[in-house]
Amino acid sequence: MTQQPNRRQAFQTGASVAAALFAWAAIPQWAMAADADTGELVPFLDMPRTPPNRLDWEALNEWLTPQDQVFSVQHYGIPEVNAQEYKLEIDGLVEKPMRLSIEDLKTRPQEEVLMTLECSGNGAGKGFINAIYNSRWKGTPLAPLLKECGVKKEAIEAVFFGADTKEEILRPMTKSELKVEVPFGRSLSVEDALNKGAILAYERNGEPMETRNGAPLRLIVPGLYGIANVKWLQRIELRDRRYMGRYMARDYVTVRGEMQGDEVVFVESSVAKMNLKSIIARVTRGDTVDGGIPCQAMGAAWDDGTGVAQVEVKVDDGPWKKAVLAEEPRSKYCWTFFSIDLGNLAPGEHEIVSRAIDVDGRVQPAEGDDEIALKKTYWEAYQQWPRKINLEA
Repeated sequence: MTQQPNRRQAFQTGASVAAALFAWAAIPQWAMAADADTGELVPFLDMPRTPPNRLDWEALNEWLTPQDQVFSVQHYGIPEVNAQEYKLEIDGLVEKPMRLSIEDLKTRPQEEVLMTLECSGNGAGKGFINAIYNSRWKGTPLAPLLKECGVKKEAIEAVFFGADTKEEILRPMTKSELKVEVPFGRSLSVEDALNKGAILAYERNGEPMETRNGAPLRLIVPGLYGIANVKWLQRIELRDRRYMGRYMARDYVTVRGEMQGDEVVFVESSVAKMNLKSIIARVTRGDTVDGGIPCQAMGAAWDDGTGVAQVEVKVDDGPWKKAVLAEEPRSKYCWTFFSIDLGNLAPGEHEIVSRAIDVDGRVQPAEGDDEIALKKTYWEAYQQWPRKINLEA
């Protein structure tokens, strides 16, 4: 049996690969030489080991995520789709319905989208903080295709249906339960479908997209949580009324208390735009000097494309200190790496936390802030995430 590398081995191997790639100046944008690659990795306390097909934060060294660390979530299972027989249908309130094969789509104008894709539940618990990855997607732009079909003026939504289906039990005002077989679906307003820069993707990082990630065709919408990026895309329907499928109206709905004067009023909203967020990916240390231990931290910050302006890091009850943002690689809808010299820390346990600040001055909230503390649902877990370490002299 082949022995799996531990965190430290993975980190050291990854650091060597990153350094070699970064030396290849012709393509520096596709490799990340982390500023915290020197020193010994300090493991986080009380954290479960990263499972397969999830991002290993402590070994993070590449800006584009390798396939073996790409997460996938599916609610109706993974469908069997024959790529040779596949057809994308575009119908509903359009002047000219279309049925397009993958080859038809590949002959159309191509576009690449750089985007960090995150599950909206990522960060909801210690066992689920690694459902995120960064990619270069390739496909054909959605907007020209819809315009070619001729969207009728009464259409207000574009609904994207996957090939995955499941029998759902609905409870409308009827005398008995209603069981129906439904496809997975999510919708965008017509305005967003035409202006959000969405593509119909068939490649990831220069390779054919894998089945578990949505092949043969997936909707990719920059700045929206993973649930909105419909996998195994099979049909696009233009409608004159709101789509109210399970994963639009009944699940992936955030229930949040909002202060209105002295009252808390609870408001429900469908999960859509990604929130401002950051996390400490790893901490490294040097040899003890005069009783202190020199430490560095490295991490990542991201949002919906508004723009990360700054990241600050705090150790224990100390002041917030500004981290250094990597100058490149950078892209509007992708994470930005940051690093910081933590100084000489005393032996023992410490808590380290980061917070991102966007170009509009919005600050990533702490767990005790109202917008997180008054949130009653699992989704949109974008609170600050404290990391605990123990340093031995």
